[in-house]
Amino acid sequence: MRLPRPGVAARRGHALEATATGVLLVVTVAWGTTFLVVKNATEHMPVLAFLGVRFALATVVMVIARPRAVLRLSREQRWHGIVIGLVLGAAYVTQTFGLQHTSSSISGFLTGMFLVFTPLLSWLVLRKRVPASTWLAIGIAAGGLALISLQGFGFGIGEALTLACAALFAVQLLFLETWSRRADAYGLTVIQLAVVAVGCLVAAPFHGGLVLPSRASDWWAVLFCALGATAFAFFGQTWAQSILSAFRCAVIMTMEPVFAGLTGVLLGGDDMNLRLGLGAACIVGAMLLLELGVRRAADGAVPIDH
Repeated sequence: MRLPRPGVAARRGHALEATATGVLLVVTVAWGTTFLVVKNATEHMPVLAFLGVRFALATVVMVIARPRAVLRLSREQRWHGIVIGLVLGAAYVTQTFGLQHTSSSISGFLTGMFLVFTPLLSWLVLRKRVPASTWLAIGIAAGGLALISLQGFGFGIGEALTLACAALFAVQLLFLETWSRRADAYGLTVIQLAVVAVGCLVAAPFHGGLVLPSRASDWWAVLFCALGATAFAFFGQTWAQSILSAFRCAVIMTMEPVFAGLTGVLLGGDDMNLRLGLGAACIVGAMLLLELGVRRAADGAVPIDH
């Protein structure tokens, strides 16, 4: 079999990475638009019940679409999916309980600190070197998060739980980088979502009760979140992380609060202000800085065809 020339392989790699970046950006759009939807829906049903129904429905839809995807995974891969699902479920639970003791803006900022925890844990635990340009991009993005989210700050149990949530999201990113492969992304996603669904449904009776949506608008909210922000979004994230590093994914995913802010302005009646604009500019600039650094490193490592 004839192998592609190095320059052709490099261009194909760039195209695949660009596709993964685009998919992850669409995922952040889906997640960002759910803030307003979830806020309205959880006024009429307990949070864990909402999450349980959302993740359960997403799991069922994905299984119906590809019923043999999980069966194609090895035993080790299934265990990987269970571990990632437990981490993801713990992140949602700590975020939910933390939000009861702090404001949504501080919760949004502290959750976004997975951006800092991801390279830090990778350096401390996996002994991976983090380039200076990556730390610079992370610092700029963190500043953008602060501009978008923070309006005063205190520290208590709510903030501590939300920081734990951010650390857990960072662990999930690193696990996905280590364990996800393009061929297995679908089955791995199904297991993750199933684990979160079971955890939330089991815990729901102890936190507000296992209540189904009672209004048509709440069912539409569940369907939107289950199909767009859960089934598609987590499959897209898992697939993208089989191509991109956890660092790049973390920076790209900080676009979520930007899209959440834009949704609030366009649909929720929030005011557009200078802080939101500057914060969004910082995050976009950090993403472009990181992408430029990665592209230069790749181009310098692989000869280009002429």
